[in-house]
Amino acid sequence: MYLVKLDATTSTNSYLRDLLKKVDTPDWTVVTAEFQSLGRGLSKSNWVSEEGKNLLCSILIRFDDLKIVNSFYMSCAISIGVYNALNKYNLPFLSVKWPNDIMSGSRKLGGILIENSLKNEHIYQSIVGLGLNVNQEFFPDYLPDAISMKQIKKKEFDRGEVLKNIVNSIKETIGLLKTNEFDVLHKEYENRLFKNGKVQMFEDKYKKQFLGKIVGVHSNGMLKIENEENSIKHYDHKQIKFL
Repeated sequence: MYLVKLDATTSTNSYLRDLLKKVDTPDWTVVTAEFQSLGRGLSKSNWVSEEGKNLLCSILIRFDDLKIVNSFYMSCAISIGVYNALNKYNLPFLSVKWPNDIMSGSRKLGGILIENSLKNEHIYQSIVGLGLNVNQEFFPDYLPDAISMKQIKKKEFDRGEVLKNIVNSIKETIGLLKTNEFDVLHKEYENRLFKNGKVQMFEDKYKKQFLGKIVGVHSNGMLKIENEENSIKHYDHKQIKFL
């Protein structure tokens, strides 16, 4: 791991992307920041973090032969890697909320943003952004579902140690990806999936609310939901919202 530490930046993903244009950047380069002014989550949402309290990082991962059609399994490998690292801290009811939020019970611990670089039919490198709530004790009122490791375990964590454990864990699961163990990654991802097999309320892109049950994730990354008529429909992250 080649580590670049920043006091502040707009976003670690953006910094790493710009760095790649300027210098020869080794595989598994990791950029961390104490503060981000324009941190992003999925669907261009803002990632809010108190300065110096949490883990804000981006990881460069390169691939020799990863087809775009298998990008879901890469996402699985990243999510499982983060989950496995955090599970060693005995955080309760840990899960991965589709597509790649990290949950403790019904509260959000972290989010992952993956940006892929493509050539022909392949992904040749990915920038994996991770925002993880580590030592923050108070969150804004408009983030009622946010929670940190410190709030859960009632103690301070060494963010450098947490980062090292996460990177090492992701390396292990990326190893499964590079040996084409896609079925293993798919199964492991679904085994960790938030609310899998449970009935709950959803809202579709037309603002229609309905009861449904998550029954897995398709190999293309779309969420499979069984509705009240016992039919299964597939949704991408722009088409469905958990209520």
